[in-house]
Amino acid sequence: MTFVERPSPNHAPRPDGTMVDILVLHYTELPLQESLDILSDDTREGRVSAHYVLAEDGTIYRLVPEERVAWHAGRSHWRGREALNATSIGIEIVNLHGDRHDYPPQQIAALIELCHGILARHPAIEPRNVVGHSDIAPQRKIDPGRRFPWKTLAAAGIGLWPKADGRPLFGELPAALQRYGYAPPVAVPPREIVKAFQRHFRPARVDGMPDPETRSLLAALLDHRSIK
Repeated sequence: MTFVERPSPNHAPRPDGTMVDILVLHYTELPLQESLDILSDDTREGRVSAHYVLAEDGTIYRLVPEERVAWHAGRSHWRGREALNATSIGIEIVNLHGDRHDYPPQQIAALIELCHGILARHPAIEPRNVVGHSDIAPQRKIDPGRRFPWKTLAAAGIGLWPKADGRPLFGELPAALQRYGYAPPVAVPPREIVKAFQRHFRPARVDGMPDPETRSLLAALLDHRSIK
């Protein structure tokens, strides 16, 4: 991996006793230099940052040390917790729109290597806690997008990918989605939460409909040995 130190002033201490247990993947929606500038700008209203920015050629820019809080998640929810910046690491991946543009192989290869290192340093990050911004902020965010290769990452030991075995999902879909980690259908309409799940695990059709395939994929994830 090629690292470039590009410190951002936008960070804060983690609260005492905080354990990093979530890895959040984003796309920048902007070119590399503009993304680095914004993530390092301490004069703009609503300052933002990330721990890493991953360029299209695989170069990794380190902006915030992992032991510090970066401001990347915003309003967020996962597994019953909110405001996830304090317990997460954020990676911004350069891509102008992850629904329209593929991620280059060299970029994904570098991402896999980077994630392996992060997971080794933070063993509390369980497989289902490797998430996209769209997972933790349904309706508000869509990154890293439908073209992001979640299945490739899962095959490399980063995150989960369901095996569609056709087993029906017993119980209500919103409750099952909440059991996996998604927000309860209160502040966000239930259909938007289903769409967030589909963006990650069934990107070929993101319509928010609780069809049999969506229910089967969720059932397979909930059956995974790491889900308690």
